[in-house]
Amino acid sequence: MQFPKSYKCLTKNVFRKDGFKIIPIRFQDRMDVMKWRNEQIHHLRQDKPISVAVQNSYFENVVAKLFDEDKPSQILFSFLENDICIGYGGLVHINWSDKNAEISFIMNTELEDIFFSKYWSIYLEVLEKIGFDELNYHKLFVYAFDLRPHLFIMLEENKYFLDARLKDHCYFRGSFKDVVIYSKICEK
Repeated sequence: MQFPKSYKCLTKNVFRKDGFKIIPIRFQDRMDVMKWRNEQIHHLRQDKPISVAVQNSYFENVVAKLFDEDKPSQILFSFLENDICIGYGGLVHINWSDKNAEISFIMNTELEDIFFSKYWSIYLEVLEKIGFDELNYHKLFVYAFDLRPHLFIMLEENKYFLDARLKDHCYFRGSFKDVVIYSKICEK
């Protein structure tokens, strides 16, 4: 199978900042993505670990088809530093009519302790160029379980505002947790 390399919905498919790049998700990164998702399952909307077979099927039967859609439900990217994949994410739960999308991002688990704020901030800056400038969305938002307060501090530092708090919205390890939504509205 020849995995696609560019999204039909984008006029540009490589976005750079210094030594960092966001490019359409690569098939070769799927096992790293699976590993990171399984390691970080505690803060994801994923109820069980992903197997190799499930990951391969998802990339071949779901992700590959997104590239040819005019208005895909998600646009996924590999996040590279000096051409090494250090994370992945994208715009998900896209609402093309209302011009908004949820931001998704996971980085290499081993890098989180040292580079969490730096990589998230760079990723947000580049992804905003895609969402606001390339796709002309009005609003981007992050939907997160209230488990990582350092995520919210970093979002506020990047000019995202607390848009909503959904009380007791998810059941996590024996108790209900809030879901927090941080948003940014295009200033154009």
